[in-house]
Amino acid sequence: MISTFVAAGTGVGGLAVGALLLGAYDPNSPIFGPVTGRGPRTARHVYLTFDDGPNPRATAPILETLAEHDVPATFFMVGEHVRRFPDVARAVVGAGHQIGNHTQHHVKLHNRGPRRIARELTDAHATILETTGVVPRIFRAPHGYRNPFVQPVVRRLDYRVFGWTFGVWDTALPGPEVIRARMRRKVRPGAILLLHDGDGYDPLGDRMQTAAALPGIIRDLRDDGYTFRPLADLLAA
Repeated sequence: MISTFVAAGTGVGGLAVGALLLGAYDPNSPIFGPVTGRGPRTARHVYLTFDDGPNPRATAPILETLAEHDVPATFFMVGEHVRRFPDVARAVVGAGHQIGNHTQHHVKLHNRGPRRIARELTDAHATILETTGVVPRIFRAPHGYRNPFVQPVVRRLDYRVFGWTFGVWDTALPGPEVIRARMRRKVRPGAILLLHDGDGYDPLGDRMQTAAALPGIIRDLRDDGYTFRPLADLLAA
């Protein structure tokens, strides 16, 4: 679908094409609607988020670490994974963490039309609500990819769209210490941190390296003077 927009934009110049590509691929671009990609830079606060769960192996130890260190987090959940692992999804809610919509099947929305996009968001919304009893109020697009058809559905569902300040490519499984070091090197005040407790395409995907890295990440950031805040703080911003 984005190729159609790019082809149309080519006739009006490279700037139009560049704007379309930026809107499609930049998770924090406002071109296709408002998005929050970081918090205020005035305090040493960070916001911990996890994508692509729930996961039957990694989510539980992540929850244990968060509870042990009294750290809030936000989990952007894939609806189909919620359907497959309802007890894990309910455990996230029971632990007091915020949950958000990450589509029903983790599809790349920039290449989808309005009907498929509406179905992906509304099906995930319904799945999360029916399973956990929580009405999701936030949305993150898989890979951050969007097109003009996403925003009308976001408005209808009354969502706030979130991107992220940086990720550390934990999905590439580089090892827990590498994940930890990348986080320590990149962190900045106000950052929305992207990690993964699941695999968007494989409900049984291995994310134990992220779970293993998390205790060290929390210690490192706190030692550096950072406070973990809930993403909900930014909803009023």
